[in-house]
Amino acid sequence: MSSDADREDLGRDPSTWTLEQLQTFIQNARGRQLETARVAAQGHAYDSAHPQEARRQWAKLSLLANRLMLADGEEHLTRVTHQDFMLRMWVIDRLGPDDTDPDWSPAALAADTLDALTITPAQAAALADGWRDLAIEQIRQLRWHKNLTAHLQTLLGYLAPGRTRDQLLAWTSTRRLLP
Repeated sequence: MSSDADREDLGRDPSTWTLEQLQTFIQNARGRQLETARVAAQGHAYDSAHPQEARRQWAKLSLLANRLMLADGEEHLTRVTHQDFMLRMWVIDRLGPDDTDPDWSPAALAADTLDALTITPAQAAALADGWRDLAIEQIRQLRWHKNLTAHLQTLLGYLAPGRTRDQLLAWTSTRRLLP
């Protein structure tokens, strides 16, 4: 369904497609087509005119398109992960958490966030102190960690006291130091 002729049948603007049409399109989409589908689905998720459950379905579709970009090899893991975390946090915050679904579970998002971080807050803070003198790869690593922790301030409000919350709290302090 990703050929130009197929798109003509649906209309040129993916934001006007139904959930089912966009879902079918995503199954065969690649590269920038997946990004277009991700953005279109996310736009519907943000649309308060849709019922709450429909918004969650649109958000799920956006997450699917986003995650398929990794399989397609078109996007960098950090960018895809950042977008994943931000949309999940938005749904949890605006539409409410759902511990029966790992995408909308604050505890699952917290665990996924910690799994994505490759250095500790102490290591990041030490590197950030003299970041202008670092190699570009190390600066990039610090930027990735800053992006991957962008949702933490909001997420902390949904977490019970404990080790995971404490680890993420340490990142919120460190994040301010990162370039």
